[in-house]
Amino acid sequence: MRGVGSRDANFAILVSLSVCHLLNDTNQSLLSAIYPVLKDSYRLDFVQIGFITLAFQVTASMLQPVVGMVTDRRPLPFSLPVGMASTLAGLLLLSVAGSYGLILLAAALIGIGSAVFHPEASRVARMASGGRYGFAQSLFQVGGSSGSALGPLLAAFVVVPHGQASIAWFALAALVAIALLANVSAWYHRHPSIVQPRDGRQAPPTRSPLPRGRTMVAVAVLIALLFSKNVYTASLSSYYTFYLIQKFGLSVQDAQILLFVFLAAVVAGTLAGGQIGDRFGRKPVIWFSILGALPFALLLPYATLFWTGVLSVVIGLILSSAFSAILVYAQDLLPGRVGLVAGIFYGFSFGLAGLGAAALGHVADLTSIETVYRACSFLPLIGLLTAFLPKLGRH
Repeated sequence: MRGVGSRDANFAILVSLSVCHLLNDTNQSLLSAIYPVLKDSYRLDFVQIGFITLAFQVTASMLQPVVGMVTDRRPLPFSLPVGMASTLAGLLLLSVAGSYGLILLAAALIGIGSAVFHPEASRVARMASGGRYGFAQSLFQVGGSSGSALGPLLAAFVVVPHGQASIAWFALAALVAIALLANVSAWYHRHPSIVQPRDGRQAPPTRSPLPRGRTMVAVAVLIALLFSKNVYTASLSSYYTFYLIQKFGLSVQDAQILLFVFLAAVVAGTLAGGQIGDRFGRKPVIWFSILGALPFALLLPYATLFWTGVLSVVIGLILSSAFSAILVYAQDLLPGRVGLVAGIFYGFSFGLAGLGAAALGHVADLTSIETVYRACSFLPLIGLLTAFLPKLGRH
């Protein structure tokens, strides 16, 4: 392992973070993956399903920017394993929950774990990047996307056959992540960016390259772009299985396998987007990612089962490529505020997606799942807002 002060990318730390992100988001994605099981067991309607998503997303949304602001001022390296312990507690509670209220509490605990994990882990990824910020963020995010893809597959072959109590087995993944994060936290604690301020040396500059007004407009545009991406992704993650079951008569397991295929495409797109952004700039990637998914999203509600699977893969590849580009662009807009940026873009934007998921559940109850997918197909039009992003250096 290279020294903490090296300008080369520290791949051991980046891989550890990516693996922990995979384990964290595998556990988190179990929540939405077992919605069909919970719906049947507790006789929930789509609004109640949406509020489970909301309990997770809003908890994470409310806390992540706060965690980010606090840790920008006072880094807390060992908060990483502590956050994962909250996810562990949420999983164990979810495995034994016997009422809707306890399910909501378990979802909130998992959300708290997300709130603590993402800002600091994103900061460490940037520290370990060696200047390849897009690559580092995409490698970190690809772990999360991989975990989100594995969750439904594991739910199909573990939770569906063996029941809600089998969720407790996934607590082992949280324990492994806690051990890995303890090592990452020790490296983080020794990093010059943490040690030097304790020695009284000058901190890095934190002034934005743009006037305050233009910076705020650019941040608002980035949030809107991520909102369109996340709401569309939330609609697929939360309701895609129901859509496939109702429209095409698939079994729960077959529907979850197709959800896994979509989420696997998200993994590939995320990793490709970071490297392309490092080479060609962030703004072209953002243009292509959000608007490029539009024609395929418009076709999806009218496709046959075969073409639904194909289109979902294309949409996943294109739409997911924007995330690291948006995040790194925002970090460059607000230098020295990596935790706040991560808190906003992992937290606030995902919280907005949670609100969107709850609203879509209400629409589905009033109309149909197919109506939801027809409405969501227009969300990529928000990508036109990319025109208002200023050019920053290589961006």
